[in-house]
Amino acid sequence: MRWFYTGDIGQFHSDGCLEIIDRKKDIVKLQHGEYLSLGKVEAALSSCNYVDSIMVHADPFHSYCVALIVASQQSLERWAQQAGIEYKDFPDLCNKPETVTEVLQSISKVAKASKLEKSEIPKKIKLLPDPWTPESGLVTAALKLKREQLKAKFKDDLQKLYA
Repeated sequence: MRWFYTGDIGQFHSDGCLEIIDRKKDIVKLQHGEYLSLGKVEAALSSCNYVDSIMVHADPFHSYCVALIVASQQSLERWAQQAGIEYKDFPDLCNKPETVTEVLQSISKVAKASKLEKSEIPKKIKLLPDPWTPESGLVTAALKLKREQLKAKFKDDLQKLYA
């Protein structure tokens, strides 16, 4: 027998073909034993109007996940205008509790439409006004998340979300 290790998760089909399903580093086991595919959740929630970029974070010591969201300035400002929300600037709008509630409800609707499990829907979010760029070192040139760098930069925010 021969073994190989790639960091991918796959399944063998009856004809002997191997299908790659996910990356091992993107799967987290939550407190009650549910497995969470971060990439799957991020892909589903990125279709939300208010989301420009999203990073879902799961901690094995908790039963839920949280998300860091780079908010879509145009969509949020349009919503704020229609809802009559007063704000100084975009970072101020991102910090308003009613804005966080609106985005959380919106991603919950998208999650349910995408048939995500209850444990896959972020319970808490942090809205960020500044985009993640390759220059900032938070995403690659292909705009893929650099998860470790994001976790390090937003360590305090993630801790507050789990508090």
